[in-house]
Amino acid sequence: MELAEIMKEKVFAVAGDTLNEEKYACKIKKGLEEGGYKAYGVGKELSSFNEIPEEIDIIDLCINAVKGLKLLQECKKSFKCIVIQPGAESEELLSYLKENNLPYIQGCLLVGLSLYAKGKK
Repeated sequence: MELAEIMKEKVFAVAGDTLNEEKYACKIKKGLEEGGYKAYGVGKELSSFNEIPEEIDIIDLCINAVKGLKLLQECKKSFKCIVIQPGAESEELLSYLKENNLPYIQGCLLVGLSLYAKGKK
């Protein structure tokens, strides 16, 4: 998936500190909600993707790569794509995604929101 396609989805799971306004995870979650998307915080608000009560379209990793990998390894829910924010990647994480044929892109949802959010052309 490309970033433009990702921004057409509806339900996002943002992994990271979504409660601290200084952190990018919080800014991303807030931006998604303000843009009309449904966004769940995982890491501080929910402890697992499995706690999200509906289907997930996009998982956004805005978290330490070790923690992000652990969350993905425990994930039993289906999703369409993972977005790995700058700084949230590691060789181990990328290897896991490739070995398990999990769809992902390396990108930034803040950029996606500014370019492709609902209502933008």
